[in-house]
Amino acid sequence: MTIVVTGGAGFLGARLIAALLKDGAERIVSLDRVACPVDDARVESLVGSIDDPDAVARALSGGANTVYHLAAVLSGQSEEDFDTGLHINVDATRLLLEACRKLDRAPRFVFTSSLAVFGGEMPQIVPPTMALMPQSSYGCGKAIGELLVSEYSRKGFVDGLTVRLPTICVRPGAPNSAASSFVSGIIREPVAGQASECPVPLDTRLWISSPGVAVTNLVRAGRIPAADLGINRVMDMPGITATPAQMLDSLERLVGAEARARVALTRDPRVEAIVCSWPGAFDVTRARALGFGADTDFDAILTQFLADR
Repeated sequence: MTIVVTGGAGFLGARLIAALLKDGAERIVSLDRVACPVDDARVESLVGSIDDPDAVARALSGGANTVYHLAAVLSGQSEEDFDTGLHINVDATRLLLEACRKLDRAPRFVFTSSLAVFGGEMPQIVPPTMALMPQSSYGCGKAIGELLVSEYSRKGFVDGLTVRLPTICVRPGAPNSAASSFVSGIIREPVAGQASECPVPLDTRLWISSPGVAVTNLVRAGRIPAADLGINRVMDMPGITATPAQMLDSLERLVGAEARARVALTRDPRVEAIVCSWPGAFDVTRARALGFGADTDFDAILTQFLADR
């Protein structure tokens, strides 16, 4: 069985590959602009871009039972560089779907989308039927990608499933170009003894998931029988609602007042315009019924991050 992961060298992609290997995967192909850090004989690391037809063809040359499409231009960069964001998040997604269409057997195609596809006036808890109204270039690209995956599934070209991931927290390493990068930064940096800034109001409702739960749910997404999905191939992944204030309370409880004091409230209108347009809670009844999990609370997320350091 062959699994292809775009963005396999990234934080989430590498963790997904490690989880898939632990789950018994026989062969995994990582396609990313840098080499995959997972060192295992079952992993083939291809260095290339998802907008390169030759690179995509190489990744799929041995066929694929499952394709995880994680690679993307993130929210901050997409907003600053419209053309690159649209090219990678839309054009390259279509290129990958077309390559899958040519395979002898339609693969399960797991597309990672985002709560950034929503915007405008929303209820406190967003229902599965909520209309898409992205307020960022990133959200627009992801919304188009969702429609493409659903259409290619309807036509039988792929067996697709779009999973809208919560904001992943706490991400280790350096900040990235995502507008939501601060969600990890206001925890990660203070724990490391460094100053950090929160660019949104402290009462902003955030829909978040730990890396471990997100990866477990991605593995699950590759396994669910098509018959259990029906015609609706888009699903909001479970998460928890937390505000920066609640996260900082947790930081103070588990790490100390000194750590919390390292976080300054420095409003950034550019980040606010993107992040504050996102929903803070979802009705995930369907996802939970299909076996997708969620964290219990932010204390549990922080405790896990501290244990993994």
